[in-house]
Amino acid sequence: MKSFLKYTLATIVGFTIVIFITFLIMLGIASAVVSSTEKEVVIKDNSVLELKLDKEIVDRTPNDLLQSLDLPIFSSSKLGLDQIISAIEKAKTENKIKGIYLRISDLSAGYSACEEIRTALKKFKESGKFIYAYSENYTQKAYYLSSVADKVFITPEGMLMFTGIASGSPYFKNAFQKLGIEMQVVRHGKFKAAVEPYLLDKMSPENREQVQVYVGSIWNNVVNKISESRNISTQKMNAIADENMAYRSTASLLANHLVDSVIYEDQVLNFLRSKSGIKAEKEIPFVSVSDMKSVAEKHEGKGLAKNKIAVIYAAGEIGMGSSSSYSSEESIDGISLSKEIRDARLDSTIKAIVFRVNSPGGSALASELIWREVKLAASTKPTVVSMGNLAASGGYYISCAADTIVANPTTLTGSIGVFGVIPNTQELFEKKLGINFDVVKTNKLSDMPSTNRPMTDEERAIMQNMVENVYSTFVNHVAEGRKMTYQQVDEIGQGRVWTGENALKLGLVDKLGDLDDAIAIAKEMAHLDRYRIINLPKQKDPFEELMQGFSTKIKTSVIETELGDAAKYYKTIQSIKNQSGILARLPYEFEME
Repeated sequence: MKSFLKYTLATIVGFTIVIFITFLIMLGIASAVVSSTEKEVVIKDNSVLELKLDKEIVDRTPNDLLQSLDLPIFSSSKLGLDQIISAIEKAKTENKIKGIYLRISDLSAGYSACEEIRTALKKFKESGKFIYAYSENYTQKAYYLSSVADKVFITPEGMLMFTGIASGSPYFKNAFQKLGIEMQVVRHGKFKAAVEPYLLDKMSPENREQVQVYVGSIWNNVVNKISESRNISTQKMNAIADENMAYRSTASLLANHLVDSVIYEDQVLNFLRSKSGIKAEKEIPFVSVSDMKSVAEKHEGKGLAKNKIAVIYAAGEIGMGSSSSYSSEESIDGISLSKEIRDARLDSTIKAIVFRVNSPGGSALASELIWREVKLAASTKPTVVSMGNLAASGGYYISCAADTIVANPTTLTGSIGVFGVIPNTQELFEKKLGINFDVVKTNKLSDMPSTNRPMTDEERAIMQNMVENVYSTFVNHVAEGRKMTYQQVDEIGQGRVWTGENALKLGLVDKLGDLDDAIAIAKEMAHLDRYRIINLPKQKDPFEELMQGFSTKIKTSVIETELGDAAKYYKTIQSIKNQSGILARLPYEFEME
């Protein structure tokens, strides 16, 4: 009887907790809905745009109500690069905004995204308005972005990371040997280093060469940009980096001209007041990036332009549908995206297409479907690709048919290579766990591929032939799109990763620039004087989006909140697990600080 009462009470308490949490969630949703319908933000005189950039930065702002909820399980929100750039551009022409305050410690973004924001800030300075930066702790990316400011401030006991770039990867060969797992790899491309962690205990010479090239290219771009802004020679910048400034005093930072003043934030705020025309002790009317979203853009002429340029976003893993239990705005459904491109091609009011690609690749089949629609679009109307942080492997596959390809200098692209991995766990199960597998089959290859035994010579030959066919198709597509020979593409392919700067010299991209540059090129190609931008795929109504995947979104938010930066590795594992067929992908994450 006591046990019955105990379990009954526990059930009642648990049910009460669930009801309470549900009530909080629904209250938050209602609050978010009300907030989304609020009137336009009024910019006060002498305002300052405050750029915190303290959330993960993705290409496109998510249309997700959960990000507006002030609840712990929904604390992992995102900022769209499009929203940040738009806020900076609006602030440039808004007379009531006197300048920008960069309040950045860390940046959850790639160097390419940082570069696009930095470029927008440089254009902002053409207005004659100020940009001032302050932080207690600058990461290297935060400093790279902040160095464009008129003044860079740091607190007296602060830290600034300026050490150069290192890129590494774990190698699992010895661990797999101890576990009794053999990773059976079928690939084309001597530089397809994605599979090396399964086969080796250190970098191959080929992989070390390619990493050195692309890391060196990114670092040189960072150093050159900071050198220009801070008026310090590149030689001096590298000498400073050799000293590892993360462990140096602020006096050393000041002596090396990395910062302009070592002061506290209250002093910085007083400085902002004086520059904004605000009396001492008066509150500074700060405006956030989200506030700027409701500020109307200024258009030339009256009414909406009839002609459109479609910006089609393709971000994340490339796959056939969304089979993963880990949901994210950053994923590409090959079938759905193909339809979006097709619809844009057939829409007579859309005069040009800008295809924004930010992807490590994925399914070769899904990449093929998207490539076909990009090719058809390019034969009908101007089609320009804008590459983000990553447009590699399948990400390059879906880009190569465009009329013009634009990449940032620090974009990682190329990786024209194909692979397949089939683990053989026979030794693990039989010798270490004492588990045996047996099978009954109607035909010789009915159980192919099997993870419980080694591949036969015939099976390996079949897999190799499939990989070679996909690689040949990939190279032929690139050769056709880039007007190169098969041999030329194969020579710079082989799975090798390049930066946008390298790719320009090799003919894999046409110009260096950002999304705005790609739009400008599309405008010129379409001979448009007046036009408007439409962003595709069209985002669902936020409430509809919430209701369709409520439980999955909660799970995603919990994972991202609990795992933090490590959530991306979980996402990668889940996406690869749910892929089928041959992959054209970078199955490891680039981490460069």
